[in-house]
Amino acid sequence: MTAVPAFRRHALLALASVATLALAWPASPALAQSGEIRIAHIHSKTGPLEAYGKQTALGFKMGLEYATGGTMMVAGKKLVVIEKDDQGKPDLGKSLLAAAYGDDKADIAVGPTSSGVALAMLPVAEEYKKVLLVEPAVADSITGDKWNKYIFRTGRNSSQDAISNAVALDKSGTVIATLAQDYAFGRDGVKAFKDAVKNAKIVHEEYLPTSTTDFTAGAQRLIDKLKDQPGRKVIWVIWAGAGNPFKIADLDLKRYGIEIATGGNILPAMAAYKNFPGMEGATYYYFGIPKNPVNEWLVANHYKQFKTPPDFFTAGGMSAAIAVVEALKKTRGDTTTNTLITAMEGMSFETPKGKMTFRKEDHQAMQSMYHFKIKVDPAFAWGVPELVREIKAEEMNVPLRNKR
Repeated sequence: MTAVPAFRRHALLALASVATLALAWPASPALAQSGEIRIAHIHSKTGPLEAYGKQTALGFKMGLEYATGGTMMVAGKKLVVIEKDDQGKPDLGKSLLAAAYGDDKADIAVGPTSSGVALAMLPVAEEYKKVLLVEPAVADSITGDKWNKYIFRTGRNSSQDAISNAVALDKSGTVIATLAQDYAFGRDGVKAFKDAVKNAKIVHEEYLPTSTTDFTAGAQRLIDKLKDQPGRKVIWVIWAGAGNPFKIADLDLKRYGIEIATGGNILPAMAAYKNFPGMEGATYYYFGIPKNPVNEWLVANHYKQFKTPPDFFTAGGMSAAIAVVEALKKTRGDTTTNTLITAMEGMSFETPKGKMTFRKEDHQAMQSMYHFKIKVDPAFAWGVPELVREIKAEEMNVPLRNKR
């Protein structure tokens, strides 16, 4: 792995270790005790989004460590985290959340990784009248038409992804075709992108199964729709988990003057970005971009423990943990659902990305996104997203889709 980047300042060396984290995690759920606050974290420990889930879980642990100053206590109560593996399966996620609220007496739940799983879980939170803090599932419908008042989200939504990516691509004379996975994440993402694009022209939407490994047929349809178009021609990719949609570049897109564009991703996936120097897009997080004390702590402690930088979903997990702790501090440890909701609506809190604020109307966290251009640096195994500019929360007109 590469050396620590130059932006890591000497002051970071004095920051606290997270070595005590494991002590706070029980081997198995025990009966709730009055001096505890029980948090269920349901995520993809296995399954197609396993890499994302593991990062979120690590970030959540580090976030609790950071936000409690290493005590794992809020208002004199011990935080107990109960981890559950939804395997990326909606029915399993739904039953695990019910068991967490019902059997494990969880006061609040966090997760899941997949949008499909999240949509299955939303009615369970409403049935049990308990808060579910969604991180990192992205689909707009989670805080849109499928939303209920028990749902909050620290993760970005499809509209935030789309609006920020449109900043990079929405120019007159640009013709765009989209390539996405055929489920809630992909379809909501493309819909939001279409809504955000005002100047460019979208001529085709290509949806492929999440299990796709051979992109040839889909790529050919994209090429056929774009090759004879005038102006700048772009395939905008929205993809998560397994499969490498960037294989479509093997079909000699340059011959037709076609470019590829996409948003940010985890570092291993961004290894493919090295083949596309100058590619523009927008990202939720990259460890070298935000300049604030929370991110400095995360980067320093992650390097200290793992000799690697924190990744995309690590920051999200940390943000979710900070939100939980800040809400509990506001309620002085009171986990009554309506008290938590009142505390969280409109609440602002500091994260590795800077300030986030839960919008009162739909509980979506308003947050910055980052317009980037890919630079190839031999010191890094991935294409480095260099900041073009921070797109601040107040610059993004994120639609309200929940009809509250």
